[in-house]
Amino acid sequence: MVKIEEEIQQKKFDNPQNKVVVNLLFTYGKISTMQHHTLKPYGLSVQQFNLLRILRGQSPKPASVKLLTERMIDKMSNASRLVDKLLIKELVERKSSAEDRRQVDIIITDKGLKTIKAASVAMEHVMNSVNMSDKDAEQLSVLLDKLRG
Repeated sequence: MVKIEEEIQQKKFDNPQNKVVVNLLFTYGKISTMQHHTLKPYGLSVQQFNLLRILRGQSPKPASVKLLTERMIDKMSNASRLVDKLLIKELVERKSSAEDRRQVDIIITDKGLKTIKAASVAMEHVMNSVNMSDKDAEQLSVLLDKLRG
């Protein structure tokens, strides 16, 4: 186990809260890099992968852009722009809602389902690379929930 102080070559932090934030950001960066490299062969960004997972969970029901935005992990991502990119790749379809003409329904295509299935298998390696016991992982999740308030 390599400590954050060694990873970033910093001997001391102002306080434990500062240390935990730096540690979280550094760890996020490492995980994000692993995800990026894993998804590259599928032509997907992490945000596109997340959107396809949401759509797969909704399937066969459509999803609105509003629903996608609410459920996305990265709240800074532009769901409409991501949908446009997935449309070009033919991984999703956009249709006018039968119930509300102002709403646009997004539906994952068969190609999208095949892509997310294959990418999910590859991403399992990233998810399973968390080097801690189930008990430690549960405890960390509780602490992260507490951190978010």
